[in-house]
Amino acid sequence: MSRYIDGFVIPIPTSCIDEYRLMAEQAAIIWKDHGALDYWECVGDDMDIKDVLPFTQLANTTPDETVIFAWVVFESKEARDAANTAIFVDPRMQTIMDTSNPIFDCKRMAYGGFRQLVHA
Repeated sequence: MSRYIDGFVIPIPTSCIDEYRLMAEQAAIIWKDHGALDYWECVGDDMDIKDVLPFTQLANTTPDETVIFAWVVFESKEARDAANTAIFVDPRMQTIMDTSNPIFDCKRMAYGGFRQLVHA
């Protein structure tokens, strides 16, 4: 059966990586409680690749930023839609999101839903 994946590319200050990791660990629990099958958050490491467009350039990072590359796997698009509806009203989200002092700028985050094409 084909899965549905939400993908994210997030520029983030390198000074906030530990704080972001703590938030992501809590978010993973919430997403999985609402039906996510798998949850990944990865931080940029090898970002200076010659002859290709690096994620840092794609995300227009500054020298003091790196990139978070993340994805969440769901059973289906319908399951993802239901999960997202529930996640954004889950009171636990309020405890991990400090809207007065966000870790990253949501307007710079790239996000999209993806149908599975190949899984090996």
